Amino acid sequence: MAVTKSLYTGAEITWCRLCGNFGLMSAFAWAVEELSDTIPLEKFVILSGIGCHGKIVDYIDLNSFYSIHGRAPATATGIKLANPELYPVCFVGDGDIYAEGVSHLIFSAKRNSDITVIVHDNRSYSLTTGQFTPTSPSIFKGKSTPEGPPEDPMNPIVLMLEAGATFVARGYAGYTDHLKELIKQAILHRGFSFIDVLQPCVVFFNTYEFYNQHVYKLEDVGHDPTDYDQAYRRAKEWDYNREDVKIPIGVFYKTEKPTYEERI
Repeated sequence: MAVTKSLYTGAEITWCRLCGNFGLMSAFAWAVEELSDTIPLEKFVILSGIGCHGKIVDYIDLNSFYSIHGRAPATATGIKLANPELYPVCFVGDGDIYAEGVSHLIFSAKRNSDITVIVHDNRSYSLTTGQFTPTSPSIFKGKSTPEGPPEDPMNPIVLMLEAGATFVARGYAGYTDHLKELIKQAILHRGFSFIDVLQPCVVFFNTYEFYNQHVYKLEDVGHDPTDYDQAYRRAKEWDYNREDVKIPIGVFYKTEKPTYEERI
């Protein structure tokens, strides 16, 4: 079972076998349980957008809210404004948040809303059976683009750094222990926290082998997450279209500044 029994709702899990969502869900559930000594479970609110990722709110037994396509961060900001004691955590997809919801993502980062956004980035619209998304590389052969996407992928880490996010990280669903620690840091961070999670889709874009060969942990190379310029250089190491580079995971950048809710 991907979720510890105390947090599992009992709903039938309909993700495909070996889907990267299982690793991401396990990492989050373990993070919440480890934080439960200091943050009561009833203080968490999990939100989702539209896509395969959205099913996670059915499987984890916490306060939850289904948002509409791309609007989870805006909904989470409203929840945090209404009750500052809550910890809103958004689960969104790369097609969901980097396409229709990108303006909400950017403004949540710009405002430094005290919320956490976790992106299930499988680089495919998998719920609708395999179209390309804003992070799909040119080699992605989707149903609507059998020769590959006619555009280059975006780099979400660079986007969030430019937008003013105060906690920017990348995780990998295949390294659940590492991802769990990133999620804990993100939840405890005061301000806007963002984690782009490399989450393979075994049916439409199976990237497990590629990520296993190419990811490395920023903490293993002495990266300083308080150095914005260094974070930007690390973020540019991989532009989501190259297959011949190492891919950094971990905390790229973190800083402190007043939150949107404090300013309001």
